[in-house]
Amino acid sequence: MSNRTPISYGDYLELHSLLNAQSMTSSIHDEHLFIITHQAYELWFKQILFEIDSVREVFKAPRLDESKTLLIVNRLNRVVLILKLLVDQINILETMTPLDFLEFRTSLATASGFQSLQFRLFENKMGVKEDQRVKYNQQHYIRVFNDPESIAKLKDSLDSPSLLALVERWLERTPGLTEEDGFNFWDIFQQVVKRWQDDSYLYPAQTEEDEDVKAGYLMDYNKARETFDSLFDIDKYNAQRERGERRLSHKAFQGALLISLYRDEPRFNQPFQVLTLLMDIDSLITKWRYNHVLMVQRMIGSKIGTGGSSGYQYLRSTISDRYKIFLDLFNLSTYIIPRAYIPPMNNRMKRRLSVLSAEEMIKFGKQNGSKTDLSKQNDSQTDVTKLTNQMKDKLAMKEVEDEDVSDGKVKFEI
Repeated sequence: MSNRTPISYGDYLELHSLLNAQSMTSSIHDEHLFIITHQAYELWFKQILFEIDSVREVFKAPRLDESKTLLIVNRLNRVVLILKLLVDQINILETMTPLDFLEFRTSLATASGFQSLQFRLFENKMGVKEDQRVKYNQQHYIRVFNDPESIAKLKDSLDSPSLLALVERWLERTPGLTEEDGFNFWDIFQQVVKRWQDDSYLYPAQTEEDEDVKAGYLMDYNKARETFDSLFDIDKYNAQRERGERRLSHKAFQGALLISLYRDEPRFNQPFQVLTLLMDIDSLITKWRYNHVLMVQRMIGSKIGTGGSSGYQYLRSTISDRYKIFLDLFNLSTYIIPRAYIPPMNNRMKRRLSVLSAEEMIKFGKQNGSKTDLSKQNDSQTDVTKLTNQMKDKLAMKEVEDEDVSDGKVKFEI
């Protein structure tokens, strides 16, 4: 028999407290819906913060344990599904007419959704930049909170690394970015981009007889060069970052681009899913803001908000790239080139990206006539390493055959 103390469903969920937390200030029927809907929002915000905090903890490690990447994917996906629910939840509020809302709106006094502590914590922990925020009544949002506990939580959320900052650090460590990694993606990428621009615009312009068509090719060529120049020139890149047009460091953006171009590689598949989910979260936050703005305009028009803000006008100003956290990930597609121009990886990079389990290494050893019993040898780790390298070499040679290495640099024939 179990020694656990019996507990009921209601006691476990503390339903007595939860279901008695709807204190209506009027006798208007729709106020009950208004309270329930916003309480449901706050409960889901609490779960979102719980998930985001757990993901941030994983990213805080000096080196990300790749076995936990799937965990990150699962939890970010959960946040995405919750946000989809929150976007649709606005439809329920819209079953209330403006006249219905007006009947109890005065009962709200100065209460405003702007005072949602959890939503501000969510923004801060995700990485909304302080200098990008639109001021609320010309003052910092923290001024609407008076209790020390809320202020302490807000300051802690600002002082601790945001998810954006942690993801940036992670992307900067993407394998293959430098020559030391054995691939030097960035130098190779600049070469193939030039080749693609020449093939797509410059060479057709040189052989084109029609002057108008030729001028069009040259215009497109110059635009393409200008676009990529803002990426390849680190000074121009950093200038855009200073203006708030970019969020990620130059090296982190390189990592994100590498992952996007080589997402079919097993090692980059889950990181690509992480980047996609981060964009999904950003998109859904924007959708939620937009739907909220439309609902507010429908309910109160251009009236002043209950918290004293300009209401619709203020909310509309938050629907812009200023509040987009992972803006750079959306802009990656600007620099995507055709598959035919994407440089293949060399053997060394292929080996580095190979992920083999101990069982696979032992199996590989047996298939190749190895009589070593790894479980009984003191130098088993050495044997496993040898088998790993043998198998990686074999796999890499199957996938990449043409490689010319000279002076430590890899030359690709595309």
